[in-house]
Amino acid sequence: MTADAVEIRNALVRLRRTTGLPVAFGGLLEAGRPQVRITELEGTATSALRALAVTSGNGLGGKAVALARPCAVTDYSASRRISHEYDGPVAAEGLRSVVAVPVVVRHRVRGVLYGALRTARPLGDRTLDAAVRAAREVERALLVRDEAREVLGAARAEQVREVLGAARAEQVREAHAALRALAPRVADPELRARLLDACALLTARPAARVRLAPREVDVLACVATGATNAVAAERLGVTAETVKGYLRSAMRKLGARTRGEAVVAARRAGWLP
Repeated sequence: MTADAVEIRNALVRLRRTTGLPVAFGGLLEAGRPQVRITELEGTATSALRALAVTSGNGLGGKAVALARPCAVTDYSASRRISHEYDGPVAAEGLRSVVAVPVVVRHRVRGVLYGALRTARPLGDRTLDAAVRAAREVERALLVRDEAREVLGAARAEQVREVLGAARAEQVREAHAALRALAPRVADPELRARLLDACALLTARPAARVRLAPREVDVLACVATGATNAVAAERLGVTAETVKGYLRSAMRKLGARTRGEAVVAARRAGWLP
């Protein structure tokens, strides 16, 4: 199971827990194809929906993909608002009221979450809102992962260049700071480790005589790009006072009296590019 699929599954579990819906299922848009493959099932009684390919525009989920907005029906098989290519699997599972919410990242549909009842009655605003919130949580997680992959790719591209001018060196520092800021926000431990490995590629081996804590390095990386304490706090998801504390601690360890001296000392010690 991919990390993106894990996000879909976790969202379905939360959706059932918060709404009491008996059934939730979903999947991701297949690469290069206008269809969603249903791979994650929660509360289903059969395998009728497993691996179902939902094409954009077809059925309830396909309508949600095509319109890039939530869609719901009170009685799936009798609804005149959708096409009925998937009535067989839906009926086999005994589903009646269904909501489908697209997962949209950077204006592109990436997947669909469904919640369903086995009775024909309105789902209600509370349930619909919960389904939308679950999709938004997946969107945020996928966006963070996309950003991490992009920064990682950019960092590696810069690393392979033999000669870096001043402008290139500044880009490497920006990439390093972005990687340090993104890593703590990434839930996937494998991807987080890869991000930190990329950080290490952009710096020299740290001197044994100077030991900085990870968050001290994060703060210094932001400061090195010209960020104020407030900006560094926003990037790292902490308070400005916390940033000040880490900066003071790093300055003390590096024997620096100013922010600029701390950055220079950290570079000489191999902690920053």
